[in-house]
Amino acid sequence: MGKREAPVPNEFYHTFNRGIEKREVFCDEEDFFRAVHDLYEFNDLDAVINLKYRADRAKIYGDPTSIYGKKKRKLLIDLFGWVLIPNHYHLFSRPKIIGGLSKFHQKFGTGYTGYFNLKYGRNGVLFQGKYKIVHVKNDVQAAHLICYIHANPLDLWKPNWKEKGLKNSELKEALKFLEGYRWSSHLDYLGKKNFPSLISKEFLEKFFGGPKGYSEFFSDWLRQYQVNVKSIHPLLLE
Repeated sequence: MGKREAPVPNEFYHTFNRGIEKREVFCDEEDFFRAVHDLYEFNDLDAVINLKYRADRAKIYGDPTSIYGKKKRKLLIDLFGWVLIPNHYHLFSRPKIIGGLSKFHQKFGTGYTGYFNLKYGRNGVLFQGKYKIVHVKNDVQAAHLICYIHANPLDLWKPNWKEKGLKNSELKEALKFLEGYRWSSHLDYLGKKNFPSLISKEFLEKFFGGPKGYSEFFSDWLRQYQVNVKSIHPLLLE
């Protein structure tokens, strides 16, 4: 990928990281909830206070972002799309301040690793080095990338689907599987409230024209996955 350039505020970026040695880093529902909580909580220039108390409360209420209405955050990034897979994650975001994206990843990586190591009685690093990053240069690339990120969980449904593509009969099954997968922004893009406080809806409204437009675009994109993914190959980080 060449020399790593510092992310610039108000530009779009795809970032990715996975567990060291490709190990699972989100092992059960509690881990996923905690990671969702951390994506929200650490997107703040200010330091986190009483994290364990707040995370425990979030788990009780079911939505890790639902209890944070009173404190106005000083956002490090605008998060437009995300997905958590057992051994990795993808984010699509725009830093709001100089160093915002790096600061966010540092806080998220350190915070989640601390939780994970305490829970599972381990020490040391959890993620595979510094996160990977690529600059997304226009709206068309961004729209394709959002679909790619949201389609990622299909590897859990059918590991070889990317190589063979989806038959018409399988497309409906794939869409149904994704509607049952909570750990991404896909449901919120469809207008089904999942973790709506995590993301900015700016891109959803600006490019797709809302949930209906996104649903149609995503279905068509998935139907022609093998063609579409080639157009954004330089943006992919796996």
